[in-house]
Amino acid sequence: MSSTTRRDVLKSLGTAGVIGTSAAVAGCATVNVHVEARATPFHVPATTIPIVGSAQTFPVRRIYCIGRNYAAHAREMGSDPTREPPFFFQKPTDAIQFVPIGKTVDHPYPPLTKNYHYEIELVAALHSGGRDISVADALKHVYGYALGLDMTRRDLQRGMGDQKKPWEIGKSFDKSAPIGPIHRVADVGHFTEGSIQLLVNGVVKQSADLKQMIWSVAEQISKLSEAFELMPGDIIYSGTPENVGPVVRGDVMLGKLSKLPDISVKVV
Repeated sequence: MSSTTRRDVLKSLGTAGVIGTSAAVAGCATVNVHVEARATPFHVPATTIPIVGSAQTFPVRRIYCIGRNYAAHAREMGSDPTREPPFFFQKPTDAIQFVPIGKTVDHPYPPLTKNYHYEIELVAALHSGGRDISVADALKHVYGYALGLDMTRRDLQRGMGDQKKPWEIGKSFDKSAPIGPIHRVADVGHFTEGSIQLLVNGVVKQSADLKQMIWSVAEQISKLSEAFELMPGDIIYSGTPENVGPVVRGDVMLGKLSKLPDISVKVV
């Protein structure tokens, strides 16, 4: 079929045809998908995160978060810090709030809460995935890393937990996942150790080493892949150290991680 004929066929299909296409995350292998192209009544923008040193952006498919992944934080949350099976929750992709390097971003204090908490975390971004991934192979799927905040309406989370109801309302709300840019593994390597900190108004509130994580990034990927088919564009918030606490309007949070630039967020 000539290129002219092919264009004519696609044009005749309009937005109702079924078209085979492909999608790829920047710098990684192409993944074949089958897309049914149909007209939609409105446009929903894709969620992407800038990639350091590249004109490309990282498309976010799902946001996974691991709970209580540092022993001291597990204790402060009233949990046994032994290596019980890890548990995960998700945030919607539009929870992302991008924090550029060298700038302080205004972060809105959310509604319904009177106890709004910070949680500083290493974030792993995947360029490939699968099911039942071994720990030995897990890091091969990581495209890069970022520094992020898992912001939490703690009073709502605890209230729903007390009622034995899902506590999504405490975690999965607008702009609850501030995040810096993605740094490629090729540029920064993998993060198995290194200092991670969160300062509020210049005072250190959280401070730990990544090697204190109960479940490593590789183990998290392996465990997640037992329950979900991981895919390119998935990101994983890898847990927060102890001393989570509240912020109010006017507070400035400064996140620090060895080998990565700081992120700065002001609550407004």
